[in-house]
Amino acid sequence: MNSTYQNILSKTDFKPHKDWIQIKTIDMHTGGEPLRVILDGFPELKGNSVLDYRKYCKKNYDSLRTSLMFEPRGHADMYGCILTPPNDDDGDFGILFLHNEGYSTMCGHAIIAISTLAVKLNWIDVQEGENILKIDAPCGRIISFTNVKNRKITGVRFHCVPSFVVGLDRKIEIGGIGTVTYDLAYGGAFYAYIDMAKNNFDFDLNTDSYRKLITNGMKIKHAVMKKDKEILHPFEDDLSYLYGTIFIDNNKQSSGNDSRNVCIFAEGEVDRCPTGSGVSGRMAIHHTRKEISIGETMTIESITDSVFKGSVVSEEDYGLFKAVIPQVEGTAYITGMQTFVIDPNDPMKDGFILR
Repeated sequence: MNSTYQNILSKTDFKPHKDWIQIKTIDMHTGGEPLRVILDGFPELKGNSVLDYRKYCKKNYDSLRTSLMFEPRGHADMYGCILTPPNDDDGDFGILFLHNEGYSTMCGHAIIAISTLAVKLNWIDVQEGENILKIDAPCGRIISFTNVKNRKITGVRFHCVPSFVVGLDRKIEIGGIGTVTYDLAYGGAFYAYIDMAKNNFDFDLNTDSYRKLITNGMKIKHAVMKKDKEILHPFEDDLSYLYGTIFIDNNKQSSGNDSRNVCIFAEGEVDRCPTGSGVSGRMAIHHTRKEISIGETMTIESITDSVFKGSVVSEEDYGLFKAVIPQVEGTAYITGMQTFVIDPNDPMKDGFILR
């Protein structure tokens, strides 16, 4: 037998250099959308709230975000999260969301995934039936419910923060596209919602239109950001920005689902799942239009045909807005476990993106 090959078989243990940063993660996906859960090795974040931790991370450790989200460890559409202490003793933990542009305010697919992981890793005393988690996101407290039957997870749902409509059927002129009609709504993050039936586009919501969805989604996002002066959270300035564009086909799908979402967010990321915060905002839109009542359910599919169920749990006043508490339901799975190393001498240690 070749001697080098014998060495390969006998010397598989790897000891990182003492100067290298080591970060342990578990990778997951929810409806095809990735989530890299950072569990160990990330420096301690300082502050007294999730928003404080978010600011501190952005100021002091943003290079670690790019190292873990960008190539060669990630890719242009990578997504991740860091767990933090909760905002108060009543919460279970806090969570920060990471992507190619920075730090989002809410992420439904991450809530579904981290709730799944909490049960699988026994972070909580797992019970048959519903297991409740109180998770502090930058947008506020999210309540998740992970159902367990015969020690197996059968589904995860969460109640989002109060979600509301800012305006319906707004119009904007965009060079190279023309007049675009959009709804502006909030579901833990602000989105411009584009009903395909109200606009004249030369693309659809399938994978063949991937590049056009990114190009047009980003043009619309930047145009709305520049013109619309009502992207304002009623209580928190740090939440007052447009996160993305969501294209919607409200026709009954051939799969039998009620609708299709394709979300273009951050710096041109394409959500593989139906977008939990986007579905939350849609529940506010549909409820405002009297297209869905409390307790009714919509099934919304993504560009990968994965499905979230959306519904309205209740109504409440939220500042000057008539808001709803949406519920979103989906499933998540573990895809890998790894220890990443960051060599300070690596010229590409902070990562890069090619699209």
